[in-house]
Amino acid sequence: MDNIIIKGAKENNLRNIDLTIPRDRFIVFTGLSGSGKSSLAFDTIYAEGQRRYVESLSAYARQFLGQVNKPDVESIEGLSPAISIDQKTTNRNPRSTVGTVTEIYDYFRLLYARIGVPHCPQCGREVKAQSIDVIVDEIMSGEENERFMILSPVVRGEKGTQKKLIESLASDGYVRAVIDGELCELSEAPELDKNRRHDISVVVDRLTRREGIRSRLFDSVQTALKLSEGLAVYRSEAGEKLYSENFSCPECGISFHELEPRDFSFNSPFGMCPECSGIGYHTKPDPDKLIPDMSLSLNGGAVKFYNTNEDGYYFTIITELAKHYGVDPDRPLSEAPQKFIHALLYGDDTVLTIHFNSYFSGYKTTRVVFEGVVNNLMRRYRETSSDFMKEKMDEFMSSVECASCHGKRLNPISLAVTVGGKNIMEVTEMSVAGCRDYLRGLELSDKDANAHFEDNIGGTGDWRRPGPVYEIPYRTLYTAGLKNVLSAGRCISTAREAWEIVRCIPQAALTGQAAGTALTMAIASGETVQALDVAALRARLAAAGVLLDINKKDRQERPPAQK
Repeated sequence: MDNIIIKGAKENNLRNIDLTIPRDRFIVFTGLSGSGKSSLAFDTIYAEGQRRYVESLSAYARQFLGQVNKPDVESIEGLSPAISIDQKTTNRNPRSTVGTVTEIYDYFRLLYARIGVPHCPQCGREVKAQSIDVIVDEIMSGEENERFMILSPVVRGEKGTQKKLIESLASDGYVRAVIDGELCELSEAPELDKNRRHDISVVVDRLTRREGIRSRLFDSVQTALKLSEGLAVYRSEAGEKLYSENFSCPECGISFHELEPRDFSFNSPFGMCPECSGIGYHTKPDPDKLIPDMSLSLNGGAVKFYNTNEDGYYFTIITELAKHYGVDPDRPLSEAPQKFIHALLYGDDTVLTIHFNSYFSGYKTTRVVFEGVVNNLMRRYRETSSDFMKEKMDEFMSSVECASCHGKRLNPISLAVTVGGKNIMEVTEMSVAGCRDYLRGLELSDKDANAHFEDNIGGTGDWRRPGPVYEIPYRTLYTAGLKNVLSAGRCISTAREAWEIVRCIPQAALTGQAAGTALTMAIASGETVQALDVAALRARLAAAGVLLDINKKDRQERPPAQK
């Protein structure tokens, strides 16, 4: 289908509007303030595209997204899942990237959850399904006469009281369960907080490893797998091990659950790196910012984090520390021994006696062990609840790449899932042009690439069809800095890039609808449209091979205000 056909749009101030919009074009809506630009672009077209995207998710995922209402429109044909870039100043949240602001990253998460190939994060082998026989053989290979349990993890990291589930398990004849790590009887199960995430594993069987139990063990494992849709847990005094009927590494014994979009979100505990909590870096005190000029003395203000009030608490401490090491506080720090510099920054076990002027109780004498300027700054940064103080302390800190994820933000299991040999972060770090070429070059199976094509476009579809080429080699979906410049002037450029990426993602892998995604983008701010040089914009886009269609007049000035 070459067009997006809208019939009977009545959202907000729209009056039964019928409109045909060409696909694969950059569309701009102009008009007076209140003429219905936003109602058509965002409240109708985008809202319907987003609703279709949400409906493609699992029932479990949809319960956290809330109800997505259908816009007031009779029908919209030829519409693919849509993204929206609002013309507003975004915040400086370190979790935001260009991919998340434009919502393109949501499509990539869904793509990797649907057709991603999991690998073992330790040995790199492709993870494959385990049969019941393989699971039973491994359990039977343990020490004889060892007592163990077979559990079925029916709830994994889900919110709610789970009261009905517990009652249902009890009525089915199950007696015990492991709830949030504690073994208890279902009749005495604790009341769960509905706002916290919980884990519940029902005890399917308790066994002792010996000859003659294989048949019973086989039935118990089969029951556990059926209850939790492919997962079973072996639990003994030595610990627990998760088995998956779906994914497991034969070498390392690591099992995985079925992939979900949340596994690729660095804002979710299921996907984020556990060390940096999905930020990608750690903020740590920088010694070069704490002591930027070694030619200064302590009395001359070499330690920028402390003031030079001679009666002040911390300045008195570092002065006494200098005396302990025989360092003249009036001489440049560059002349001080390295041992003193290390003690100044990171502290030591020296007990110092100091006399200082307390703000609350006057002059006092006390004995202290100095923790060091670096440790002192880090402790005070963690303990303070003042945004003002944190902002001041940020001046002495620098960002250090997370040693666990190396700035990738995701946990090792999520990073080990690939599509076309690349994990999701490697793709988002590509330039826009490189990402487009990568997507078009994917070699996917018929199951992954052509699902539902026969029902939608007669089996002849190709999501790799050519489109406009934008020479933007430097910009990536991962770039965090661009999130702060998505103003009206940059919105046009970013929308074009967003369109170019989204339209290349295999549509069938996302929603099972028609192949080839197009983006209809609206410049919906009345003030911005009045200041927009349409002729210059058309010339700029034409040079890039893009046709600019405007649904009304090129420019429509506002009437003069009535005095």
